Amino acid sequence: MPRVLLVEDDDALAEAFSLALCGLGHEVDVASDGEQALEALFGSGAGTDVVLLDVMLPGMDGFEVCRRIRARSMVPVILLTARGDPIDIVVGLEGGADDYVVKPTEPRVVDARMKAILRRSAHPAETNDSTIRIGTLEIDPAAMVATKEDAELGLTATELRLLVEFAEHPGQVLSRQTLLKRVWDYGYVGDSRIVDAAVARLRAKIEDDPGNPALLRTVRGLGYRLVRP
Repeated sequence: MPRVLLVEDDDALAEAFSLALCGLGHEVDVASDGEQALEALFGSGAGTDVVLLDVMLPGMDGFEVCRRIRARSMVPVILLTARGDPIDIVVGLEGGADDYVVKPTEPRVVDARMKAILRRSAHPAETNDSTIRIGTLEIDPAAMVATKEDAELGLTATELRLLVEFAEHPGQVLSRQTLLKRVWDYGYVGDSRIVDAAVARLRAKIEDDPGNPALLRTVRGLGYRLVRP
């Protein structure tokens, strides 16, 4: 049974959402602010599988909470935001969130997003070769590990699947919608900003100069492709 940490300062909404998620088969812990969330995640040892994180929190906002989580853990994070502003969404995704949902939303929508993330966390990649090498990069999908010059990169499950997808199709242009379907496991038209933000995070970890990428190139108007060194 997946264990969810719901971070929401509206008590009535938190209670309603918690009950709905429990009814859908999840164990739910609730935190009402960022400090409680970090304590629940890192202090209690409860073993959280996914974090549902409201952006508009008192004191420390959800963006900062996400950054602090990501500095210490690769646990999947889904942002819950009432603000559909593209800038806010991109800030959250670039801060390390795996996905976002705009409120108000149905618990079943969030449940579907969580299940997709948990599936790719449990099965980060499917490949015929246990180890993939790209220049100084070495990827072991089964172990959920990628290294560069023998130093571990600390990729999230989403970032690892994204890297493997590019590595298995070197030289091919992969569209954002293709990546949403293969990496994010979305069977519908999703938001391409998720892909762009994840590519930016991945470049920051694998490229010598992320601002002038040599491996992961943008093909304007089409998508991205991996260029082997």
